Amino acid sequence: MDPLPLNLADYTFELPESLIATAPPAARDGARMLVLGAAEPHQQIVDLPDRLNPGDLLVVNDTRVLRCRLHLERASGGQVEVLLLRADAEVVPALVRPAKKLKIGERLGLPGAGPDDTRGVIIEGRAGDGTLLVRPLPDPASLMAERGELPLPPYLHRDAGPEDDERYQTVFAAHDGAVAAPTAGLHLSDALLARLAERGVGLARITLHVGQGTFQPLREEDLARGALHAERYEISAETAAAVAACRARGGRVIAVGTTSLRALESAAEPDGRLRVGPGETTLFVREGYRPRVISGLLTNFHLPQTSLLMLVCALGGRERVLGAYQEAIRHGYRFYSYGDAMLLL
Repeated sequence: MDPLPLNLADYTFELPESLIATAPPAARDGARMLVLGAAEPHQQIVDLPDRLNPGDLLVVNDTRVLRCRLHLERASGGQVEVLLLRADAEVVPALVRPAKKLKIGERLGLPGAGPDDTRGVIIEGRAGDGTLLVRPLPDPASLMAERGELPLPPYLHRDAGPEDDERYQTVFAAHDGAVAAPTAGLHLSDALLARLAERGVGLARITLHVGQGTFQPLREEDLARGALHAERYEISAETAAAVAACRARGGRVIAVGTTSLRALESAAEPDGRLRVGPGETTLFVREGYRPRVISGLLTNFHLPQTSLLMLVCALGGRERVLGAYQEAIRHGYRFYSYGDAMLLL
């Protein structure tokens, strides 16, 4: 079945600003969980083992968020914020604010640094997607380790603090490369993972490095071409085997987060087998999409008119999902990255 035509106006809702979570819950696994279609939908993340069956498999994203936000300044003293989007090359793409007045070859240094301090970035060029190409000095990893901050979403209206260093990373984060957290995974504590294991629920990992475009509003060109920004992922042989074994025994493969879902579905052959190794996905899951691998999803509540909300609507049905969002609003659920969760089975 081909994806249906899109109308962005069909994927919007009004959210009171007071329901946008600006900090994580007191306990990592302390969030609420709305179970779509359940007789009693209002539950807690700690109830997750009771909602799953022995033999089910959770698939998590083990990417680690880069400390990629830098506060730099021009020689004139003007303040510039630089968000490095990768860390695996000498010249990397970056989101820079403000960017219009910056010149090719200009160096942005550390605030208050002396004239002999060469740390910072050099503007190397402009890309066609609105990003700049920059050369971090002495290198991306060293500069981020010394002066970088975690890139909290802009709607939190604050810089990262000491609490975020722990809570904006999952407990299974292992591979540096993301510029935003796979937020559904933030709910899973070590204690909850132990209870899931005792229940007989398996755990497998993929790696998808979340890009900045994941949380940006959709553009008309995205809708026209039916594809999203590219994100890098990797599927291990161990995970491919775990997914195949789960499906063979009649268990459910449940993606923890939309990033896990996109990686699994992008690596899937028509029969549901997974291709092992690295890949790049532009998969746009929208109404009419038929999953090849997953049969459930744990996810947070998303921004209106985004590909993430469209993905959830594709799995649960637009009217039912948006109705559940209204139910969540009525009951005071917390939204977005540090917010509560929804379970679709």
